[in-house]
Amino acid sequence: MHLSTDIWASALIRRAELAGAFAMVIRKGDARAGAVLVKVLNRPQGTARLYAEATRLDGERVWMQPARSDQEPALDAYIARAARIDPDVWVLEIDDRQGRHFLTEPVEKD
Repeated sequence: MHLSTDIWASALIRRAELAGAFAMVIRKGDARAGAVLVKVLNRPQGTARLYAEATRLDGERVWMQPARSDQEPALDAYIARAARIDPDVWVLEIDDRQGRHFLTEPVEKD
């Protein structure tokens, strides 16, 4: 059984804040089952990354980078398209000086 999206999002934000990062909900979607996009900003380096949850063929849930750009405007454009397609999508933003995503689930490498 998976957590509802609102509880999962709150837990991720709390994890980030406990580690010294700033995190917030940019867009709220469906509280129970909305998809989530996590945008991670590393302001000292001027880069950004975007993560989206996906399911592998074997059923394992992983996080991947749906847009390979490291520039925030390109990621924001992707997020805007995703929100038009799926009005239930959540967007979380984490601003961390080390560029950490704080996801505990598997994350596919670049």
